[in-house]
Amino acid sequence: MTHLAAEGALDTVPIGTFTTEAGATIPGAQIAYQRWGTPLPDHSNVLVVEHALTGDSRVDQWWGELLGPGRALDTRRYCVISTNVLGGCQGSTGPSSPHPDSSRPDSQAWGSRFPALSIRDQVHAERLFLRALGITRVHAVMGGSMGGARTLEWAALYPHALRAAGVFAVSARASAWQIGIQSAQIAAVENDPHWHGGDYYATGQAPLGGLATARRIAHLTYRGELELDERFGTSAQEGENPCGAFRSPHQRFAVESYLDYQAEKLARRFDAGSYVTLTDALNRHDIGRGRGGLNKALAAIGTPTFVAGVDTDILYPYHQQEHLSRNLGNLLGMAKIVSPVGHDAFLAETRQMDRIIRSFLDRAAALP
Repeated sequence: MTHLAAEGALDTVPIGTFTTEAGATIPGAQIAYQRWGTPLPDHSNVLVVEHALTGDSRVDQWWGELLGPGRALDTRRYCVISTNVLGGCQGSTGPSSPHPDSSRPDSQAWGSRFPALSIRDQVHAERLFLRALGITRVHAVMGGSMGGARTLEWAALYPHALRAAGVFAVSARASAWQIGIQSAQIAAVENDPHWHGGDYYATGQAPLGGLATARRIAHLTYRGELELDERFGTSAQEGENPCGAFRSPHQRFAVESYLDYQAEKLARRFDAGSYVTLTDALNRHDIGRGRGGLNKALAAIGTPTFVAGVDTDILYPYHQQEHLSRNLGNLLGMAKIVSPVGHDAFLAETRQMDRIIRSFLDRAAALP
Protein backbone atom coordinates (compact mmCIF):
# COMPACT_ATOMS: atom_id res chain seq x y z
CA MET A 1 0.00 0.00 0.00
CA THR A 2 1.15 3.53 -0.77
CA HIS A 3 2.42 5.29 2.34
CA LEU A 4 -0.41 7.06 4.17
CA ALA A 5 -0.20 10.62 5.40
CA ALA A 6 0.72 11.16 9.02
CA GLU A 7 -2.24 10.86 11.35
CA GLY A 8 -4.38 13.99 11.13
CA ALA A 9 -2.19 15.60 8.46
CA LEU A 10 -3.70 16.87 5.21
CA ASP A 11 -2.20 15.29 2.10
CA THR A 12 -3.12 14.99 -1.57
CA VAL A 13 -3.17 12.03 -3.96
CA PRO A 14 -3.13 12.48 -7.75
CA ILE A 15 -5.79 10.51 -9.65
CA GLY A 16 -4.78 11.50 -13.20
CA THR A 17 -7.18 12.81 -15.83
CA PHE A 18 -10.70 12.40 -14.53
CA THR A 19 -13.65 12.08 -16.91
CA THR A 20 -17.11 12.99 -15.63
CA GLU A 21 -20.18 10.91 -16.45
CA ALA A 22 -21.26 13.76 -18.77
CA GLY A 23 -18.00 13.45 -20.70
CA ALA A 24 -15.94 16.44 -19.47
CA THR A 25 -12.32 15.96 -18.43
CA ILE A 26 -10.26 17.28 -15.53
CA PRO A 27 -6.54 16.76 -16.26
CA GLY A 28 -4.23 16.43 -13.28
CA ALA A 29 -7.00 15.91 -10.73
CA GLN A 30 -6.07 15.31 -7.10
CA ILE A 31 -7.93 14.38 -3.94
CA ALA A 32 -7.02 15.72 -0.50
CA TYR A 33 -7.52 13.54 2.55
CA GLN A 34 -6.76 12.92 6.22
CA ARG A 35 -6.65 9.75 8.24
CA TRP A 36 -6.77 8.69 11.87
CA GLY A 37 -5.85 5.24 13.18
CA THR A 38 -3.76 2.51 11.56
CA PRO A 39 -5.01 0.29 8.72
CA LEU A 40 -4.71 -3.46 8.91
CA PRO A 41 -2.71 -5.08 6.09
CA ASP A 42 -5.92 -6.15 4.32
CA HIS A 43 -7.61 -2.76 5.01
CA SER A 44 -10.52 -4.58 6.64
CA ASN A 45 -10.70 -1.91 9.36
CA VAL A 46 -10.82 1.13 7.06
CA LEU A 47 -13.80 3.44 7.48
CA VAL A 48 -14.44 6.08 4.84
CA VAL A 49 -16.29 9.05 6.35
CA GLU A 50 -17.97 11.43 3.89
CA HIS A 51 -18.47 15.13 4.64
CA ALA A 52 -21.49 17.33 3.96
CA LEU A 53 -21.76 20.19 1.44
CA THR A 54 -19.52 22.78 3.10
CA GLY A 55 -17.56 20.28 5.15
CA ASP A 56 -14.13 18.89 4.43
CA SER A 57 -11.81 16.08 5.46
CA ARG A 58 -11.48 17.40 9.04
CA VAL A 59 -13.60 14.81 10.80
CA ASP A 60 -11.80 15.74 14.03
CA GLN A 61 -13.53 19.13 13.81
CA TRP A 62 -17.09 18.37 12.67
CA TRP A 63 -17.43 14.93 14.31
CA GLY A 64 -14.66 15.42 16.85
CA GLU A 65 -16.62 14.02 19.80
CA LEU A 66 -17.17 10.80 17.84
CA LEU A 67 -13.56 10.30 16.71
CA GLY A 68 -10.78 8.86 18.83
CA PRO A 69 -9.85 6.00 21.15
CA GLY A 70 -12.93 4.43 22.73
CA ARG A 71 -15.36 6.62 20.81
CA ALA A 72 -17.80 5.53 18.10
CA LEU A 73 -15.13 6.03 15.44
CA ASP A 74 -12.60 4.16 17.58
CA THR A 75 -9.12 4.83 16.23
CA ARG A 76 -7.73 1.90 18.22
CA ARG A 77 -9.94 -0.39 16.16
CA TYR A 78 -10.48 1.44 12.90
CA CYS A 79 -8.54 3.50 10.39
CA VAL A 80 -10.75 6.48 9.54
CA ILE A 81 -10.12 8.08 6.14
CA SER A 82 -11.94 11.20 4.95
CA THR A 83 -11.46 13.05 1.68
CA ASN A 84 -12.22 16.54 0.54
CA VAL A 85 -14.69 15.99 -2.27
CA LEU A 86 -13.75 16.58 -5.92
CA GLY A 87 -14.92 20.11 -6.71
CA GLY A 88 -14.18 21.28 -3.16
CA CYS A 89 -11.80 23.96 -1.97
CA GLN A 90 -9.81 22.30 0.80
CA GLY A 91 -7.07 20.65 -1.22
CA SER A 92 -8.95 18.64 -3.84
CA THR A 93 -9.22 19.88 -7.42
CA GLY A 94 -12.03 22.38 -7.80
CA PRO A 95 -12.91 25.69 -9.50
CA SER A 96 -10.32 27.61 -7.47
CA SER A 97 -7.50 25.17 -8.33
CA PRO A 98 -4.81 26.14 -10.86
CA HIS A 99 -5.78 25.20 -14.40
CA PRO A 100 -3.22 23.09 -16.31
CA ASP A 101 -3.28 25.71 -19.09
CA SER A 102 -1.92 28.78 -17.36
CA SER A 103 -0.56 30.44 -20.50
CA ARG A 104 -2.88 33.42 -20.06
CA PRO A 105 -2.90 35.67 -16.98
CA ASP A 106 -6.67 35.24 -16.61
CA SER A 107 -6.51 31.44 -16.74
CA GLN A 108 -4.73 30.71 -13.46
CA ALA A 109 -7.79 29.09 -11.92
CA TRP A 110 -10.29 26.70 -13.44
CA GLY A 111 -13.17 29.08 -12.79
CA SER A 112 -15.96 28.71 -15.34
CA ARG A 113 -14.02 25.97 -17.13
CA PHE A 114 -14.46 23.58 -14.23
CA PRO A 115 -17.07 21.04 -15.35
CA ALA A 116 -20.33 20.24 -13.63
CA LEU A 117 -20.18 17.21 -11.35
CA SER A 118 -22.63 14.61 -10.16
CA ILE A 119 -22.59 12.71 -6.89
CA ARG A 120 -21.53 9.67 -8.93
CA ASP A 121 -18.56 11.63 -10.26
CA GLN A 122 -17.50 12.40 -6.69
CA VAL A 123 -17.66 8.71 -5.78
CA HIS A 124 -15.82 7.57 -8.92
CA ALA A 125 -13.04 10.05 -8.07
CA GLU A 126 -12.89 8.77 -4.51
CA ARG A 127 -12.65 5.19 -5.75
CA LEU A 128 -9.66 6.19 -7.89
CA PHE A 129 -8.14 7.88 -4.84
CA LEU A 130 -8.45 4.73 -2.72
CA ARG A 131 -7.03 2.56 -5.49
CA ALA A 132 -4.08 4.95 -5.76
CA LEU A 133 -3.46 4.22 -2.07
CA GLY A 134 -3.68 0.51 -2.78
CA ILE A 135 -7.03 0.15 -0.99
CA THR A 136 -9.54 -1.94 -2.94
CA ARG A 137 -12.04 -2.79 -0.20
CA VAL A 138 -13.04 -1.09 3.05
CA HIS A 139 -15.06 -2.05 6.10
CA ALA A 140 -17.66 0.69 5.68
CA VAL A 141 -18.52 4.02 4.12
CA MET A 142 -20.73 6.49 6.01
CA GLY A 143 -21.85 10.08 5.87
CA GLY A 144 -24.68 12.56 6.30
CA SER A 145 -26.42 14.96 3.90
CA MET A 146 -24.21 15.22 0.79
CA GLY A 147 -21.98 12.66 2.50
CA GLY A 148 -24.99 10.38 2.75
CA ALA A 149 -25.71 10.81 -0.96
CA ARG A 150 -22.13 9.83 -1.74
CA THR A 151 -22.41 6.83 0.59
CA LEU A 152 -25.58 5.66 -1.16
CA GLU A 153 -23.84 5.91 -4.53
CA TRP A 154 -20.90 3.95 -3.11
CA ALA A 155 -23.33 1.16 -2.21
CA ALA A 156 -24.81 1.20 -5.70
CA LEU A 157 -21.63 1.65 -7.74
CA TYR A 158 -19.09 -0.48 -5.86
CA PRO A 159 -20.93 -3.11 -3.78
CA HIS A 160 -17.85 -5.34 -3.67
CA ALA A 161 -15.65 -2.52 -2.36
CA LEU A 162 -17.36 -2.06 1.02
CA ARG A 163 -18.81 -4.31 3.67
CA ALA A 164 -21.60 -1.90 4.72
CA ALA A 165 -22.92 1.62 4.18
CA GLY A 166 -24.24 4.17 6.70
CA VAL A 167 -26.59 6.66 5.03
CA PHE A 168 -27.69 9.55 7.24
CA ALA A 169 -30.08 12.48 6.68
CA VAL A 170 -30.46 12.26 2.92
CA SER A 171 -32.84 10.99 0.24
CA ALA A 172 -32.67 8.64 -2.72
CA ARG A 173 -32.88 11.62 -5.05
CA ALA A 174 -33.20 15.38 -4.91
CA SER A 175 -36.82 16.44 -4.56
CA ALA A 176 -38.28 19.35 -6.51
CA TRP A 177 -38.30 21.36 -3.26
CA GLN A 178 -34.62 20.63 -2.64
CA ILE A 179 -33.70 21.58 -6.21
CA GLY A 180 -35.72 24.75 -5.88
CA ILE A 181 -34.22 25.92 -2.60
CA GLN A 182 -30.70 24.97 -3.71
CA SER A 183 -31.13 26.71 -7.07
CA ALA A 184 -32.09 29.87 -5.20
CA GLN A 185 -28.76 29.65 -3.38
CA ILE A 186 -26.90 29.20 -6.67
CA ALA A 187 -28.73 32.21 -8.11
CA ALA A 188 -27.71 34.32 -5.12
CA VAL A 189 -24.05 33.62 -5.88
CA GLU A 190 -24.31 33.96 -9.65
CA ASN A 191 -26.21 37.27 -9.41
CA ASP A 192 -23.45 38.85 -7.33
CA PRO A 193 -21.70 41.47 -9.53
CA HIS A 194 -18.32 40.02 -8.51
CA TRP A 195 -19.18 36.54 -9.85
CA HIS A 196 -17.99 37.33 -13.41
CA GLY A 197 -19.44 34.10 -14.77
CA GLY A 198 -17.31 32.15 -12.33
CA ASP A 199 -14.05 33.78 -13.43
CA TYR A 200 -13.48 36.10 -10.49
CA TYR A 201 -10.27 34.55 -9.18
CA ALA A 202 -7.91 36.99 -10.90
CA THR A 203 -10.03 40.08 -10.15
CA GLY A 204 -9.02 40.48 -6.54
CA GLN A 205 -12.67 40.32 -5.51
CA ALA A 206 -15.03 37.43 -4.79
CA PRO A 207 -18.83 37.17 -4.75
CA LEU A 208 -18.90 37.16 -0.97
CA GLY A 209 -22.23 38.97 -0.74
CA GLY A 210 -23.93 36.36 -2.91
CA LEU A 211 -22.27 33.52 -1.01
CA ALA A 212 -23.43 35.02 2.28
CA THR A 213 -27.01 35.26 1.03
CA ALA A 214 -26.85 31.66 -0.16
CA ARG A 215 -25.67 30.58 3.26
CA ARG A 216 -28.51 32.44 4.98
CA ILE A 217 -31.03 30.58 2.82
CA ALA A 218 -29.27 27.26 3.34
CA HIS A 219 -28.90 27.64 7.08
CA LEU A 220 -32.64 28.06 7.49
CA THR A 221 -33.02 24.60 5.94
CA TYR A 222 -30.34 23.14 8.22
CA ARG A 223 -32.00 24.18 11.47
CA GLY A 224 -35.42 23.42 12.92
CA GLU A 225 -38.24 25.98 12.97
CA LEU A 226 -39.00 25.22 16.62
CA GLU A 227 -35.36 25.56 17.64
CA LEU A 228 -34.94 28.95 15.98
CA ASP A 229 -38.17 30.29 17.41
CA GLU A 230 -37.30 29.10 20.90
CA ARG A 231 -33.83 30.67 20.70
CA PHE A 232 -34.74 33.98 19.07
CA GLY A 233 -38.49 34.50 18.69
CA THR A 234 -39.14 38.12 17.77
CA SER A 235 -36.36 39.50 19.97
CA ALA A 236 -34.30 42.38 18.67
CA GLN A 237 -30.57 42.11 18.43
CA GLU A 238 -29.04 43.77 21.49
CA GLY A 239 -28.71 47.51 20.93
CA GLU A 240 -30.74 47.46 17.71
CA ASN A 241 -34.38 48.31 16.89
CA PRO A 242 -35.92 46.48 13.91
CA CYS A 243 -39.34 48.07 14.63
CA GLY A 244 -38.31 51.70 14.15
CA ALA A 245 -39.86 54.30 11.84
CA PHE A 246 -37.73 53.24 8.88
CA ARG A 247 -36.27 49.86 7.96
CA SER A 248 -32.49 49.64 8.19
CA PRO A 249 -30.19 46.65 7.60
CA HIS A 250 -28.34 47.78 10.73
CA GLN A 251 -31.47 47.38 12.89
CA ARG A 252 -32.01 43.64 13.07
CA PHE A 253 -33.97 40.95 14.78
CA ALA A 254 -31.77 38.57 16.77
CA VAL A 255 -32.29 35.78 14.26
CA GLU A 256 -31.03 38.07 11.48
CA SER A 257 -27.84 38.69 13.42
CA TYR A 258 -27.42 34.93 13.90
CA LEU A 259 -27.83 34.29 10.17
CA ASP A 260 -25.41 37.12 9.37
CA TYR A 261 -22.84 35.50 11.66
CA GLN A 262 -23.25 32.10 9.97
CA ALA A 263 -23.02 33.73 6.53
CA GLU A 264 -19.85 35.66 7.33
CA LYS A 265 -18.23 32.60 8.88
CA LEU A 266 -18.78 30.53 5.73
CA ALA A 267 -17.70 33.35 3.39
CA ARG A 268 -14.35 33.52 5.19
CA ARG A 269 -13.53 29.83 4.71
CA PHE A 270 -15.33 28.58 1.57
CA ASP A 271 -14.99 29.26 -2.13
CA ALA A 272 -18.08 30.48 -3.97
CA GLY A 273 -17.19 28.47 -7.08
CA SER A 274 -17.06 25.27 -5.04
CA TYR A 275 -20.35 26.18 -3.37
CA VAL A 276 -22.05 26.44 -6.77
CA THR A 277 -20.42 23.26 -8.11
CA LEU A 278 -21.29 21.12 -5.09
CA THR A 279 -24.81 22.50 -4.70
CA ASP A 280 -25.46 21.73 -8.36
CA ALA A 281 -24.16 18.19 -7.76
CA LEU A 282 -26.78 17.80 -5.02
CA ASN A 283 -29.45 18.97 -7.46
CA ARG A 284 -28.35 16.16 -9.82
CA HIS A 285 -28.54 13.49 -7.11
CA ASP A 286 -30.82 10.67 -8.30
CA ILE A 287 -29.98 7.07 -7.45
CA GLY A 288 -32.52 5.88 -10.04
CA ARG A 289 -31.15 7.77 -13.05
CA GLY A 290 -30.09 5.26 -15.68
CA ARG A 291 -30.96 2.35 -13.38
CA GLY A 292 -34.60 1.74 -14.25
CA GLY A 293 -36.07 4.20 -11.78
CA LEU A 294 -35.81 4.96 -8.10
CA ASN A 295 -37.27 1.90 -6.40
CA LYS A 296 -35.75 -0.56 -8.85
CA ALA A 297 -32.33 0.98 -8.26
CA LEU A 298 -32.72 0.84 -4.49
CA ALA A 299 -33.90 -2.77 -4.59
CA ALA A 300 -30.82 -3.70 -6.61
CA ILE A 301 -28.46 -2.39 -3.89
CA GLY A 302 -27.19 -5.49 -2.15
CA THR A 303 -24.78 -3.67 0.13
CA PRO A 304 -26.00 -3.91 3.75
CA THR A 305 -27.15 -0.35 4.42
CA PHE A 306 -27.99 1.34 7.71
CA VAL A 307 -30.28 4.40 7.43
CA ALA A 308 -30.84 7.21 9.91
CA GLY A 309 -32.80 10.46 9.69
CA VAL A 310 -33.88 13.43 11.80
CA ASP A 311 -37.49 13.81 12.90
CA THR A 312 -37.48 17.61 12.41
CA ASP A 313 -35.42 17.75 9.21
CA ILE A 314 -36.81 20.34 6.79
CA LEU A 315 -34.23 19.80 4.05
CA TYR A 316 -34.36 15.97 3.94
CA PRO A 317 -37.60 15.09 5.77
CA TYR A 318 -37.72 11.84 7.70
CA HIS A 319 -40.22 10.30 5.29
CA GLN A 320 -37.40 10.25 2.72
CA GLN A 321 -35.31 8.00 4.96
CA GLU A 322 -38.40 5.85 5.54
CA HIS A 323 -38.65 5.51 1.77
CA LEU A 324 -35.05 4.34 1.66
CA SER A 325 -35.66 1.79 4.41
CA ARG A 326 -38.71 0.34 2.65
CA ASN A 327 -37.03 -0.07 -0.73
CA LEU A 328 -33.34 -0.85 -0.17
CA GLY A 329 -32.42 -4.35 -1.22
CA ASN A 330 -30.48 -5.06 1.98
CA LEU A 331 -31.49 -2.92 4.96
CA LEU A 332 -29.09 -3.33 7.86
CA GLY A 333 -31.05 -1.15 10.28
CA MET A 334 -32.97 2.08 10.77
CA ALA A 335 -32.69 4.82 13.38
CA LYS A 336 -34.37 8.14 14.12
CA ILE A 337 -32.51 11.15 15.56
CA VAL A 338 -34.99 13.00 17.77
CA SER A 339 -34.05 16.66 18.01
CA PRO A 340 -35.44 20.19 17.66
CA VAL A 341 -32.27 21.13 15.77
CA GLY A 342 -33.40 19.91 12.34
CA HIS A 343 -31.11 18.67 9.57
CA ASP A 344 -27.91 19.59 11.43
CA ALA A 345 -28.82 17.14 14.20
CA PHE A 346 -26.62 14.50 12.55
CA LEU A 347 -23.73 16.83 13.43
CA ALA A 348 -25.05 18.36 16.65
CA GLU A 349 -26.63 15.42 18.49
CA THR A 350 -23.38 13.63 19.22
CA ARG A 351 -24.74 11.32 21.94
CA GLN A 352 -27.44 9.99 19.64
CA MET A 353 -25.00 9.74 16.74
CA ASP A 354 -22.56 7.88 18.99
CA ARG A 355 -25.20 5.22 19.63
CA ILE A 356 -26.24 5.10 15.97
CA ILE A 357 -22.72 4.73 14.62
CA ARG A 358 -21.82 2.10 17.20
CA SER A 359 -24.95 0.14 16.30
CA PHE A 360 -24.17 0.44 12.60
CA LEU A 361 -20.55 -0.69 12.99
CA ASP A 362 -21.46 -3.54 15.34
CA ARG A 363 -24.03 -4.83 12.85
CA ALA A 364 -21.53 -4.49 10.02
CA ALA A 365 -18.91 -6.42 12.01
CA ALA A 366 -21.41 -9.22 12.63
CA LEU A 367 -22.13 -9.73 8.92
CA PRO A 368 -21.03 -13.12 7.55
